[in-house]
Amino acid sequence: MTTTLQDTSPIIIAHRGASGYRPEHTLAAYELAIALGADYIEPDLVSTKDGILIARHENEISETTDVASHAEFAHLQTTKIIDGESKTGWFTEDFTLTELKTLRAKERIPQVRSQNTTYDGLFEIPTLQEIIDLVKVKSGEINRTIGIYPETKHPTYFQSIGLALEAPLLATLTANGYQGANAPVFIQSFEVGNLQDLSTKTDLPLVQLLNNSGKPYDFVVSGCERTYTDLVTASGLEEIATYAQAIGIHKNLLVPRDNNGKLRRRGAACRQISPTSLVIDAHAAGLLVHVWTFRNEDCFLPLDFQGNPQGEYELFFSLGVDGVFSDYPDTAAFHPTVQW
Repeated sequence: MTTTLQDTSPIIIAHRGASGYRPEHTLAAYELAIALGADYIEPDLVSTKDGILIARHENEISETTDVASHAEFAHLQTTKIIDGESKTGWFTEDFTLTELKTLRAKERIPQVRSQNTTYDGLFEIPTLQEIIDLVKVKSGEINRTIGIYPETKHPTYFQSIGLALEAPLLATLTANGYQGANAPVFIQSFEVGNLQDLSTKTDLPLVQLLNNSGKPYDFVVSGCERTYTDLVTASGLEEIATYAQAIGIHKNLLVPRDNNGKLRRRGAACRQISPTSLVIDAHAAGLLVHVWTFRNEDCFLPLDFQGNPQGEYELFFSLGVDGVFSDYPDTAAFHPTVQW
């Protein structure tokens, strides 16, 4: 069994809160995640028109709020190009915080999580400050430090419209006492340039997110030919280690699936899965490895673990990952030590 980089239990990062049980990116989802054993809660951050950081998976909010039912905002529906993709809907940067506070969250994937639609219309869109306030109160109540794991969403886009995310993020964190390499914070991004810039302005831990396809959008804009595949090589990881302390990886980068959705094996008659060397290489570069995203529903699980999400965690924990992003932090919160 491979150990974690720091030989400690892997951390449980509540992916958008306990989003398997409540509409994502709501204070209710974050509060439940803490109660279910999460070590960190993860807000995806976008900006309002007046420069306030709020938690939404995307700046286009028709899938996660009731904005379409608000006639007073009908005129704000529009089409924009976000990271090279055309999107039609309502965008956070066209609303003030006061306007956004009149909206209510709804379940993003009701066809999968119909039980969560019970909570549609109950919860506001939270600000980063409100999330920090919740974390501080809950940490005191349970006598356990809960960390925050914010992601800067579409940083190149937000910079291009004069609403850069990084300065208000650092200002908010500093104002709330988050300072230094050991603070219970990880700042993450799928882009490279904003993390490199942040590394010159803060000692807070930074996380380079790595997808299993495509490339960072700032590479697209700059014409850089490298892709995420280039960044997971030994040399790419060494470069990441010059500005970040961790990588956040798509789980297929560590344990690939075949075309049928099964985990790849070393041989047709062999039970052993065939992981890549990514954890070993990242640890050699001094990088923590956090893996996303773990969910309980069979439609998200590899065929090998249908009806057995615990088995998938057991496999990844045995490979020495330092943390997992989970929609179900209670399922993730046990740390099996059995070799799979």
